[in-house]
Amino acid sequence: MAKRSAPEVNAGSMADIAFLLLIFFLVTTTIETDSGISRKLPQIQPEDIVPPILKQRNVFTVLVNSNGDLLVEDEPFQLENLRAEAVAFLDNGGGTGEEKCTFCQGARDPDSSDNPEKAVITLQNDRATEYGVYIAVQNELVAAYNELRDREAQRLYGQLFTAMEKDYANPQSPRFKSDALKEKIDKIKDMIPQKLSEAEPKKTS
Repeated sequence: MAKRSAPEVNAGSMADIAFLLLIFFLVTTTIETDSGISRKLPQIQPEDIVPPILKQRNVFTVLVNSNGDLLVEDEPFQLENLRAEAVAFLDNGGGTGEEKCTFCQGARDPDSSDNPEKAVITLQNDRATEYGVYIAVQNELVAAYNELRDREAQRLYGQLFTAMEKDYANPQSPRFKSDALKEKIDKIKDMIPQKLSEAEPKKTS
């Protein structure tokens, strides 16, 4: 009895099918990217410059420990209240004479900051602090600065500071508009400079 030959498999189109599958997975696959913080590093200062002496009332201390607990001025604090507390500190306006703040709307407590130019927020975290917690705390502090800047930009120019920065960063904005925006942005930044000091992480617990 003659042996029956096995049918051959037509593999001529296998390469095309594999190529189509490769394109499909490349198009549909989502590649996750790490998110970070957009920050402009300060310029290196000459070694012979002596840093100014800060008054304790002009320093707002924020600490995040290894458990993710928030301490403000060595007192336990809730993250959802941090922005308002930072705004109250920056906008206090407790200075007198040359250090008097003419636009501040705060409580003018003599034991708190003199004016936004003198006020410094210092943020320190533990080496074991979770990255997400650290980012959340820093976002609230930056939002406090933006809230005050928005208020003063609205008062002076009828436009939010964050909106002006967005328009200025738009490459399609006309040159004359960008120049005018830059002048306004710089003035608001001079009034309310972002003095957010990030100390080197350390072991706190």
